[in-house]
Amino acid sequence: MKYKNVVFDFGNVIGRFDGRYMLEQFCQSPKDCDLLMPVVYARWQELDKGTVGYEEYVEHTVSAVPARLEETVRSFFRGWPELVSPIPDTAELIEELCGRNVPVYLLSNAPTYFAEWASGCEMLRKFSGTVFSAPLKMAKPDPQIYRYLFETFSLKPEECFFIDDLEENIRAGRALGMDGIVFKGNIREVKTALGMM
Repeated sequence: MKYKNVVFDFGNVIGRFDGRYMLEQFCQSPKDCDLLMPVVYARWQELDKGTVGYEEYVEHTVSAVPARLEETVRSFFRGWPELVSPIPDTAELIEELCGRNVPVYLLSNAPTYFAEWASGCEMLRKFSGTVFSAPLKMAKPDPQIYRYLFETFSLKPEECFFIDDLEENIRAGRALGMDGIVFKGNIREVKTALGMM
């Protein structure tokens, strides 16, 4: 292993976040889904940053849809975290790292509602530390949230390796001295970069 610590993103690294698929599970028809997609996800980045409250966002979204779809929207906002399905290869990598006594950390952009839900997630109990964006009112790729991770858990950036599905988030980590890889689903590529192969 080339690194002392491995830092994971959550969405599309640990769990699959597919916005359309999740919304479809609450809609009666593809037409309803088409109508709701742009409204439901319009300001999701603000949810991730915590610059808008979760309930406030829900009510704002409800007010922007036809009355017949109000309950669909409310159901979605209550239930979507359950639909972020685990990515098996990543789960295995986390197990392997923990088996080698390599500390794993989480650095994820996510709304407060998801952060609360994830606190009961079995897999995250294996993590030495977790950082979710919305409760801190900052989000990747803002350097502040990376510094928060390093300072809170006394980590040296150069001893950490970051796995995230977005290039800009990896670039931001590199600018602070933390190496990383853009995750495209190829776990062998990740293991090779970590020096595990």
